[in-house]
Amino acid sequence: MAQVALLLASTGGYLDAYTWIIHGVMANAQTANLVLLWVYCTVGNWEEALHFLPPIIAFIVGIIVASWLRRAAVKRASAISILVEIALLVTVGILHNRLPDLAGTLGISFVAAMQTVVFTKVEGATYSSVMITGNLRQAVEGLFAAASGGGQPGMVRRSGIFAGVCVAFGAGAAIGAFATKGIPDVALGLPVVALLIVLLRCEVRGEV
Repeated sequence: MAQVALLLASTGGYLDAYTWIIHGVMANAQTANLVLLWVYCTVGNWEEALHFLPPIIAFIVGIIVASWLRRAAVKRASAISILVEIALLVTVGILHNRLPDLAGTLGISFVAAMQTVVFTKVEGATYSSVMITGNLRQAVEGLFAAASGGGQPGMVRRSGIFAGVCVAFGAGAAIGAFATKGIPDVALGLPVVALLIVLLRCEVRGEV
């Protein structure tokens, strides 16, 4: 469902903004974390470099757990993963003032990894809800193909969906930045609400 993809993308952008402002790392964009890790390593700033290592490790663990869940739960993997994501975000949100930066980063990066493994399709097309690079490429490629007359039927609609996902990710990041600075103690409540809506929509349609 396109609506679910848009909600998940906005959640992805929101969490990236939250972790960057609160913890100084990216929850989803492990490319950025890896680049910054090696940049600081090359100048010998080991303390700052190691700051970017935990989210990468948490993301890897999240991928492994989500991959196992898809194999073990099959049809219920999506619902279970959303419930796990909600539980972790609620825990981090409640313990925001008590958890060290490291614990919050690990939990949110784990959530991002589960989301990117379990939710990979929108209307039959592969997409990502936690980063926009591939989505942006497919949106532009589709529009170019349609404009040049070489596109398949439905290409414009598909490009529109990918463009919408990119916009939703950016809007989520903007809202996340505003909420994190304005209401840091309850900022994680908004992505939890979005995930609850995703769970309800999918359950009603019987798609998870």
